[in-house]
Amino acid sequence: MSDNVVLIIIIACSVFLFLFFISIWWMIFKKAGYGGAMGLLMFIPIVNFIMLLILAFGKWPVLRELEQYKQQLGVRR
Repeated sequence: MSDNVVLIIIIACSVFLFLFFISIWWMIFKKAGYGGAMGLLMFIPIVNFIMLLILAFGKWPVLRELEQYKQQLGVRR
């Protein structure tokens, strides 16, 4: 194979992986109740660590909304 073909294959695989990881992070943030675009922050060094801490230890908006609905309905645990 020529060097150009190998380079094109490497670039194509890199773009595919980049888009794949964007979609994964987008869905994680979306399901947590944040804007899906916040997943793009996972590609910024140091900010990605802070975002992981927010996901791990913060109160997710979707859970806050669920608690509000439970309070309105009078559901107790």
